[in-house]
Amino acid sequence: MTDILPIKRALISVSDKTGLIEHARALSELGAALVSTGGTKTAIAGAGLKVEDVSAVTGFPEMMDGRVKTLHPKVHGGLLAMRGNPEHQAALLAHDIAPIDLLVGNLYPFRETLARGAGFDEVIENIDIGGPAMLRSAAKNHQSVTVVVDPADYPEVARQIQANGQTTLDFRQQLAAKVFARTAAYDAAIAQYLKGAFTLADAAKEKTGADSSRLPPSLQVTASQVQPLRYGENPHQRAALYGDFDEFYRQLHGKELSYNNILDLTAAAHLIGEFENDPPTAAILKHMNPCGVGQGQSLREAWDKALATDKQAPFGGIIAVNKRLDGPCAEAISDLFSEVIVAPEFSPEALQILQKKKNLRLLVLRRNPLTPFSFEIRSVGANSFLLQDRDLRSTQAADLRIVTQRAPSEAELRAMLFGWRIVKHVKSNAIVYVAEGRTLGIGAGQMSRVDASRIAVWKAGQAGLSLRGSVVCSDAFFPFPDGLIAAAEAGATAAIQ
Repeated sequence: MTDILPIKRALISVSDKTGLIEHARALSELGAALVSTGGTKTAIAGAGLKVEDVSAVTGFPEMMDGRVKTLHPKVHGGLLAMRGNPEHQAALLAHDIAPIDLLVGNLYPFRETLARGAGFDEVIENIDIGGPAMLRSAAKNHQSVTVVVDPADYPEVARQIQANGQTTLDFRQQLAAKVFARTAAYDAAIAQYLKGAFTLADAAKEKTGADSSRLPPSLQVTASQVQPLRYGENPHQRAALYGDFDEFYRQLHGKELSYNNILDLTAAAHLIGEFENDPPTAAILKHMNPCGVGQGQSLREAWDKALATDKQAPFGGIIAVNKRLDGPCAEAISDLFSEVIVAPEFSPEALQILQKKKNLRLLVLRRNPLTPFSFEIRSVGANSFLLQDRDLRSTQAADLRIVTQRAPSEAELRAMLFGWRIVKHVKSNAIVYVAEGRTLGIGAGQMSRVDASRIAVWKAGQAGLSLRGSVVCSDAFFPFPDGLIAAAEAGATAAIQ
């Protein structure tokens, strides 16, 4: 019987007002009485639709800056009452509670508030309490109540009501499952933020970097699918993209991103994020490793330095820059076949040049992905995972411990600190030779450190770049003298490890 009860009363309370008026009008025209709250009610009434304020239902005004408005038995009783249960129906009559057949709700913009860098107090005020409570009540009672958390479902809800006076049980089940997935992801984001925020307040623990208590005792990862991918790392593997990708990247042009594109793109964004406030910097990556990084007075100069490190490997690679990509740099880049270019902004001239290549993917880096509450998660099979903080440590000259008889020169120090930000993004064993503002040779992913050093020297030679007076950067200590001896013989005068 519950599958054919008509929808007579709808409660609407939304933060995201996409499609709100059209949906409210459709429900009203289909005979549903509308009840609403705060800004949602104002918007609906402003469109000329009849709507009852929730405070008239509860007998209490909204209070405490809107913190309390729907947490009331006349709301939750109306949502939770089982329509075929005589005791529930008697309770509704005894307490003058009218059933609510449809709930349309979405949550305060917690993630969006966090994403735009709001302060702690503002973030806390964007933790929704009444919204999740109503959604969960309605979803629990999906046998009788339709609950809509996603504006994309508005048209189908209206279509089913128009056809049958009610939604189907199968559809209500789908909507309820979506609600619990949404509220789980919402709570997980809040828990992650608060854990990081409270722990960061403990400066002593943060300084050591060894306190595992800042990691959650249980790992909860809930993410909505952003888009399906054609295939994974190989054509026979299925793949899809999940999470908040669109908060960080906006594609302007080109083919859809592939699984491998996304891996390379994020590696490039993390590397260029190290240089957000630096002079113009350009980086070229391939298979998640930098081929070259350069800095200059202009992006064109930075690009020339980056490309000079290795002119063969960048074919089909990913390019990232830290400034608005201008015409002269775009003109130089266009000579090379690339898969993806990511920049904080593209000038009209740059777009005109680069969009001539219809498959070239151009992406805006909307904000730095190196956020304070950033974690890395890796699956290790057997339903097990590794979790760690992302490496956000910034190293300054004062942090270095000089262990040699000769102290490095100022130029060597600047080169060390430049290369140190790069070597952490090279797969281990990692060796990077640099001069001030440019890479000279990169050795990545070797089983022995001395082999990585030899490859970096060989790559520099292939590029026609001298290592005389260079600095060598190693992502871990040199276990034997052979690596340092090879570096010295190649012309390096200082090392950072």
